[in-house]
Amino acid sequence: MHPNTERVVAALRAAGCDSEVVELTEPARTAADAARLLGVTVAQIANSLVFTAGGEPVLVLTSGAHRVDTAYLGERLDAPVERADAETVRAATGFPIGGVAPVGFPAPLPVYVDEDLLAYDEVWAAGGTPHTLFPIAPGELVRVSGGTPVRVTP
Repeated sequence: MHPNTERVVAALRAAGCDSEVVELTEPARTAADAARLLGVTVAQIANSLVFTAGGEPVLVLTSGAHRVDTAYLGERLDAPVERADAETVRAATGFPIGGVAPVGFPAPLPVYVDEDLLAYDEVWAAGGTPHTLFPIAPGELVRVSGGTPVRVTP
């Protein structure tokens, strides 16, 4: 198991979550790739996107069917929101773009969860690499990530 995935599993277990990480046969660098490989809808993929809000990194877990409206999200967070660069993503999360998990960060990070994910019984989140994901109930995702539900698009 990749060290990043081990870190995700350890964080899930520490939070009392028994979700199992699945390793895919090919990389899932996009929500569409992940959905196709898992046999689920794109909307059930919880994209892990790092932005800066007021200059500080935040993680936004959004439905694969959405694009985050940064102006709209900025109004919700009362701070200007911009997409983070790869260096900021790695520094804030410890993961590379394409494998950012919702847990297992080197230091606490504000997490916001797209309210539309809450409509599903199960969603899939990244497991630390582009080859790994895990299924989880959306309410459990909010709990283990310490996330705050928020609308990410009007």
